[in-house]
Amino acid sequence: MLTFKNFNIADWFSFYRIFAAPILLILILFDLRLIFTYLLLISYSTDAIDGYLARKLKITSSRGSQLDSFGDQITLIVGLIGLFYFETIFVKTNIVLILIAFTPYIIQMLIAYFKYGKATAFHTYLAKLSAVFQSLFILWSLFFNPEYVLFYIMIIIGLLETFEEITLIFMYKNWVSDVKGIFWALRDKRRLKNNKTKIL
Repeated sequence: MLTFKNFNIADWFSFYRIFAAPILLILILFDLRLIFTYLLLISYSTDAIDGYLARKLKITSSRGSQLDSFGDQITLIVGLIGLFYFETIFVKTNIVLILIAFTPYIIQMLIAYFKYGKATAFHTYLAKLSAVFQSLFILWSLFFNPEYVLFYIMIIIGLLETFEEITLIFMYKNWVSDVKGIFWALRDKRRLKNNKTKIL
């Protein structure tokens, strides 16, 4: 039975992002752009902290990976809502490109839920790089103004990361966490074991 004692410090950083989401939405509702942006910056910072702590303290787990991924997804959604509200003109001007980039992400989520019953938590290098540019672009836009160079880089890396995630879903029969990328998946004993069992 799960209790507060079952969660480690890395989990609580993930929980912070989840708990902060409704507060961030309220700040959007009251048009408090600067406060929203600073708190969003804190949420993004916890994403870097929890993964580092989990690896440093050797407290990684599938539960922690799922919490981390859920915290990332909800923070991204809130960040995009804030961007749409505070930079409506920019979003409407680039809505076609945004939809082109976002649609594969939705497809990837649907494939994962259909196959595994939950979201992926591969945490690939591309995913981490994509998260950095997503947070950088959103924060830069909210603190200053949207920067198109960052925007295009974010779109390109985001698409590459999404296509890699879809590929990994088809490579792994069962849900796994912490796969660095396709190159590492090819030699991953967890995948090879599943494939060998399937053959037998």
